[in-house]
Amino acid sequence: MTTTLFLRIASIISLAFTAGHTLGGLKQWSPMGDNDVLRAMTGVRFDTMGTNRSYLDFFMGFGWSISVAMLLQTVLLWQLAALARTDAARVRPIIVVFVLATLVSGVIAWRFIFPVPAFFSAALAIALGAAYVATL
Repeated sequence: MTTTLFLRIASIISLAFTAGHTLGGLKQWSPMGDNDVLRAMTGVRFDTMGTNRSYLDFFMGFGWSISVAMLLQTVLLWQLAALARTDAARVRPIIVVFVLATLVSGVIAWRFIFPVPAFFSAALAIALGAAYVATL
């Protein structure tokens, strides 16, 4: 198996991860259902930098920003696979950066969010790790 193939697999895992994250953000929700925290996030509003926002607005905005960054990762991994086809050794340091970021994100997800994103991070890190090994 080649670096290019492992990076394509990583890109597809990243795309599935991105889709799941984005679909989860299509509505204002909480995994625990309607609750006092969600109502407070919606109800507490404040003026900042000329706009009026709620805490839920910030929460949703950060979530959508993460979806954009995840889509960027997906596209970059796909493009990196094309570069690896001609010179896999040159993409090795970039793969390392993706592996480290993915591992840290997985730990953060496990500690502060919930297991599903941590599992996606683990699958992505495995594919990226395999891509790295294939460059050797």
